[in-house]
Amino acid sequence: MPTLSDSKSVPPVVNSLEVLPSSYLTLHYRLASKDGNEIISTFKENPATLQLGMGQLAPYLEACLIGLPEGTRRTFALPPEQAYGPRNPDLIQYVSRATLQENSAMDADYVVGDLVEFTAPAGGRFAGILRSIDDEAGLFDFNHPLAGQELVFEVHIIGIL
Repeated sequence: MPTLSDSKSVPPVVNSLEVLPSSYLTLHYRLASKDGNEIISTFKENPATLQLGMGQLAPYLEACLIGLPEGTRRTFALPPEQAYGPRNPDLIQYVSRATLQENSAMDADYVVGDLVEFTAPAGGRFAGILRSIDDEAGLFDFNHPLAGQELVFEVHIIGIL
């Protein structure tokens, strides 16, 4: 029967942590348009600490992280379908002046480019960007501002808890 001194030296097992759908992470990340216009970045600041599956990152960004090992630095090119989706022409709609008045502060003066919030029938909130306005109605774009754009997502996973 072999004794402990007779056994061969076995290298220690290294626990290589990988990102799971509910992992706590410390990471740096950057989201930019395809042409390099930065939307958000933590690389020049403190890293972010978050838990996946809690809505702190968009689901498509979380999906990029699943399975990556701790220490990974990677860049993802995301077509519109894998980001905020394509632009939907059905989400460009006219809103009457009466509805605008119901959803705004007294004497609100709207200017093309304003982001205006509305109350949904169920009590939720949604927003649209004013594209044009006249005496009868305003034309609003309710698409996400990043819809239809190719995005670049860069990540450096510092730690997995």
